[in-house]
Amino acid sequence: MNLYLVFLIILCNVACQRACRVIIPLYAIDLGAPQFWIGVLIALFSLFPMLFALYAGRLSDRFGPQRPMLFGSIGLVIGLLTPYVFPALPALYASAALFGLSFVFYHVAAQNLVGALSSKEELTGNFNNYGLVMAAGGFVGPLGSGLSIDYAGYHSSFLYLALLAAAAVVIQVTTKTLSNAGQPGAGHGKQPDKSHKARDFLSNARLRRTLIVGAVAQTGNDLFQFYMPIYGHSIGLSASRIGFVLSMVAVAAFVVRVLMPALVRQMGEDTLLASSLIVGGVTFLVFPLFKDAAVLSLIAFVLGLGLGCAQPLSMMMTYANSPQGRSGEALGLRTTLNNFIHVVVPIVFGSIGSAFGLAPVFWINALLLAGGSALSRSGRKS
Repeated sequence: MNLYLVFLIILCNVACQRACRVIIPLYAIDLGAPQFWIGVLIALFSLFPMLFALYAGRLSDRFGPQRPMLFGSIGLVIGLLTPYVFPALPALYASAALFGLSFVFYHVAAQNLVGALSSKEELTGNFNNYGLVMAAGGFVGPLGSGLSIDYAGYHSSFLYLALLAAAAVVIQVTTKTLSNAGQPGAGHGKQPDKSHKARDFLSNARLRRTLIVGAVAQTGNDLFQFYMPIYGHSIGLSASRIGFVLSMVAVAAFVVRVLMPALVRQMGEDTLLASSLIVGGVTFLVFPLFKDAAVLSLIAFVLGLGLGCAQPLSMMMTYANSPQGRSGEALGLRTTLNNFIHVVVPIVFGSIGSAFGLAPVFWINALLLAGGSALSRSGRKS
C-alpha cells in the first residue's frame, strides 16, 4: 500500500476537521448562541469519540482499517451537509455530534494503518510524516474556511467542505489496494494478545504516562483551535484574519515536525515532549493579553513550534508501547482520554468564560500544559 495515498485521504479529512473548528463556533455566534452553549457545542465534537474510540480501535484491530475509515469519511460528508441543508442552530449541534462520531472511526483506523504499514525502523519517520500531513491540513482548513466565510458566507462554506470530504470517500471507494492494507492484528507485526482488558494499558507505567501527557497536549491544541475564533470575534477580527492566525500554528507545526527526528535523537522523547508543553503553556499565558492580529499570529506560530511535535510523538510512543496486536485499541484509548478532557473542559471553560471572560480559559489551559510537562519529565527519571 502506498502511504502517500493514505496521506492524501488524511489531508482531505483533517482539512475539513480543522475548518469546522473555525466555521461552527463562528456560525453559532452569528446565530446568537451564548458562550456557555458554544462550550456545549464544542464538547459535542468529543462526546462520541470519548464513548466509541476504544471500540473503534478494536474494530480496526479485528477487521483492518478500510471499513472504519470509509464509514468515518462518509459520516464526515453527512455531518458537513447537515448545516447546509438545515441552516439553523440545532443543525450545528447535530453536525458536531455526527462529525465527532464519524471522525473517531476514521482517525483511529488511519493512525493504526500508518503504524501497520511501517517497519520498526520506519515507525518514527512515518508517524512524523503523518504529523506533517496533519499540519498541512491544519493550515489549509482554517485559512480556507476563513476566506470562504468572508467571501461566500457560512452556508456555501459547508458545501465546499462537504465536497472536499467527499473526495476522500471517492479515493477510498475507487482504490482497491486500500482494502488489502493493514490486515487485522497487524500491529507491530506480532500475533494478537488474547487478553482484552483496558487495565492492560494502564498497568504499563510508560504507556499510561504517554496517554495522559498526550491527552493534555492534544487538549491544549484543540482548545486553542476552538477558543481562538471566539476570542478573535470578541476583539473584532474578521473570519479571514482568524483563519490566518490559526493557520500559523500549522505552519510552525510543519516546520518543527521536519526537524523532529533530529530533535528526538538529540533530546530524547520524554524531554522533547515535556519541553514542547512548556512552550505551549507560556504562549497560552500571553495570548489573551494582545489584540493585534500580527502579534497574535506570532504567538500562534510559537505555540505551533511548542505543540507541533507533541501529537505525532505521543502517537508514535503509544503505538510503540502498546500490547501485542492491540495497537488500534491503544490508540483508541488514547483518543478516549483526549476526548474525555475535551467533553468536560469546554463546558467548564464555557461557564468560566461567561462569568470571567476568555482570558482565564487560556490561563487554566497553561496550567494543564505545565502539569503535563512535569509528568513527562518524570518519565525521564523512571
